[in-house]
Parts: sequence; C-alpha cells; structure tokens
Amino acid sequence: MKNDYKALMLNPKDHVAVALEPIPTGAVVKVVCQYFQKEIELKGQIEFGHKFAVRPISIGEDILKYGEVIGSASTNIEAGDHVHTHNLEGKRGRGDRVGGK
Repeated sequence: MKNDYKALMLNPKDHVAVALEPIPTGAVVKVVCQYFQKEIELKGQIEFGHKFAVRPISIGEDILKYGEVIGSASTNIEAGDHVHTHNLEGKRGRGDRVGGK
C-alpha cells in the first residue's frame, strides 16, 4: 500500500486535515503543520477534499479547520475518522442559534 498520501492542515490547532487525493481505509497519513506532526491511521476511505480528524473530538466540541470554527461535533470523533455531515453540525448561517453568524 502506498504510504505517502497527501493531506493539508494549515493551522496546528486544527482538529482536521483535508485529503488532497483519495485515501483508502487503513492507510497511515503523516500530517505535518508547523510544530504539529502525527501519523494518523484512517478508519474509513477519505475522498479528495474531505476531512479526517487528526485528534479526538468530543461531542459538542467546536471543530477547527484552517484555524476557524466550521461546526461542532454531533458525536464523539476519533483520530482517523471521516469528518462530514454525519458527525459535524454546522454553525454558520444558523438563525436558530443565539449569536449565530
């Protein structure tokens, strides 16, 4: 199995990285961003442009991508999990939330 899959993480505080190519289940991806460096084993296939967790994220916790909050975890998410609409609740443009933008 190929072992040099590419992923993008722009801020070392981010919770997710973005796949720059399709990455199969079980692949180990080395994610490097400034002082953050970690090898992540993917728990499922990640398509190009999709996100995967680089650290555990607790239910209700804000999820950071590119240094910005993109939503909150609707379930507990483990490192290597696909992060998408099934486990991420968006916060932007929500009129039903106090202080929503």
